[in-house]
Amino acid sequence: MRYVIRGPHAGPTLLAAAVALATVTACSNGSPSGAGSPSSPSSPSPPSAVSGAPTSAAPTPSPTPTRTYPLSTAPLTVPAVRSHEPARGPGWRPVPEAGVVVAPGSGALADEARLLAGELKIAYRGAVPARAGDVELALGGKGAAESYTLTTRDNRVRITGPDEAGVFYGTRTLKQSVKGSGAMPEGVVEDGPAKPQRGLQVDTARKHFTAAWIEARLREMADLKLNQFGLHFTDDQGFRIASDSHPEVVSADHLSKAEVRRIIALARSLHITVVPEIDSPGHLGAVLRAHPDLQLRSVAGVPRRGAIDISKPASARIVDDLLREYAELFPGGWMHLGADEYQALTVRDPAASYPQLAQAARQKYGAQAGIEDLAEGWLNDRAAVVRAAGKTAKAWNDGFFRGGLVNADSRIEVEYWTGKEIGARTPTGYLAEGRKVVNLNDEYLYYVLGEPNQFTYPTGRRIYEQWTPLVLRGTTPVPARYGPQILGGRFAVWCDLSNAQTQAQVAAGIRMPLTATAQKLWDERKPAMSWAAFQALAAKVRG
Repeated sequence: MRYVIRGPHAGPTLLAAAVALATVTACSNGSPSGAGSPSSPSSPSPPSAVSGAPTSAAPTPSPTPTRTYPLSTAPLTVPAVRSHEPARGPGWRPVPEAGVVVAPGSGALADEARLLAGELKIAYRGAVPARAGDVELALGGKGAAESYTLTTRDNRVRITGPDEAGVFYGTRTLKQSVKGSGAMPEGVVEDGPAKPQRGLQVDTARKHFTAAWIEARLREMADLKLNQFGLHFTDDQGFRIASDSHPEVVSADHLSKAEVRRIIALARSLHITVVPEIDSPGHLGAVLRAHPDLQLRSVAGVPRRGAIDISKPASARIVDDLLREYAELFPGGWMHLGADEYQALTVRDPAASYPQLAQAARQKYGAQAGIEDLAEGWLNDRAAVVRAAGKTAKAWNDGFFRGGLVNADSRIEVEYWTGKEIGARTPTGYLAEGRKVVNLNDEYLYYVLGEPNQFTYPTGRRIYEQWTPLVLRGTTPVPARYGPQILGGRFAVWCDLSNAQTQAQVAAGIRMPLTATAQKLWDERKPAMSWAAFQALAAKVRG
């Protein structure tokens, strides 16, 4: 910008212009109030007066440009922001005078504001007008759920979103940018997730994890903008949460309900939903140790590990007792019913091996019904229990059968993990039926302790470079037209050989695979950054 003197009255105007020019020149040699140093050199200062130079006639001052800045670049965060409109300016830094404030009508964001203020080591000043140097959080706008706009201008940051989760994710972007570079660049970020379900699944049934360990993972998830934590807490090896309805099934090492409530409270504050899983009719060994009369036995009297006899009414009663109890404990919108690997269906002739199941199927569904129909009806009945409690049911894909008299309820979300089961269907078989699917592809997203059954520990690089939510089975993506039916995905820890790693080793081992998964669920497009650069950035901004 240049200052031009106009009009016939040059005397006083010229004097005022000279004073203003001197002020501009002085300001151009220092940083703007509350801002850090710019990324481009400042304009040169006027040359100093030379000793002994004539002073009788001062030269007319020439206009001096104000400080200029290059166009900003997008903040460097994990996951990367989806859109950034660059601008010229110094950006924003958390100087001591700065604070975090909540806009009028946005008092629900007070917790997010307090958390951010503590992380940036600046003051939380509450619901007061923003001033120079402040970060303001506000609810508003018509964007999609979990989206946000982050505007950096005039030495202020304003984060707005249509819901609390979106604003929270904006604070994660600000936190990471400051952690990585010391500043938030000038400009406008428009950001939001590609998929609504983005998470981590942990098998605490085979290996007990402490509440502190789980809470640490929740904090990591929050900074990665992940929003769903799957808790597989009952299996053949253990039942890991205290029970009031059936205390006899609980393992010695378990979480108390007070610990679970603390975990849930932390998760909710970080906009993460905890999804409990009570797997049935298989994987119930811990329950059946206390109720051996309900264990499935063949016609020869041979028990099947973990399988409950679904022909017995008492089997449904005990599972439903547990479903209702934990549906009340966990306030989130989902409950996982398992439904995978029912051992009665893994033999050559299920009806000959388990005639009681075949008879129960015919009695309930007609003369042409088989054991698969009985198992599908079991899944539908359990889904009705959790639906009555206000939950959406989830089940593993190998609990959905085709060609029978009974079909799984269309409202149950398919959690696709394998294509190796008997009668396996490709993912498009579920998608073509119009079902909603969540991606837990065991080729990329399964971290199985001890690497049994040809599993290998997944790498972040392979997920980052090869996997997308469309890759549901193996390495081949489904057609892009099915994208809207794929709700997201979760990275899963399974503890088949529970002593193969310590809790600390698990946390370290999943760190980069989980980070890569978060990137691809937030933005499923091919990343612009190389794996090496992404890995270095993650180390820097995540600490």
